[in-house]
Amino acid sequence: MFLLVADLHSYPDFVPNCTSMDVSEGSNGDRLALMGINFGPVSQSYTSRVLIDEKNMIISANAIDGPFSFLISKWEFFPEGKGTKVKFEIDFEIANPMIAAIAEPAFAAKQDEILDAFISEAKRRYS
Repeated sequence: MFLLVADLHSYPDFVPNCTSMDVSEGSNGDRLALMGINFGPVSQSYTSRVLIDEKNMIISANAIDGPFSFLISKWEFFPEGKGTKVKFEIDFEIANPMIAAIAEPAFAAKQDEILDAFISEAKRRYS
């Protein structure tokens, strides 16, 4: 699961509403990920600084531009039995109040769908 979440380039293939992903190396061993998203009539892109900490099994992202006042996400992976327990947290706020009124509820409602997409992709890749 860690490798799947770390595979940023493949997100447009299975993550709902992700239309594009351009990843480059950052300055401190991190990655800069420019993600295009589409929610109904709203299309935006934003860049996140992504830290992939393989030793501690943590992947974190912090939006550095785009429509968000802030967007912080964190994936943590814990071996459990023959599988992996995954903890995912995300917190965000859209800067423009007019866009926020439309996009924030849609974005928040999509979180379960996004997690389900990762589970489905894991089954497809690793089953």
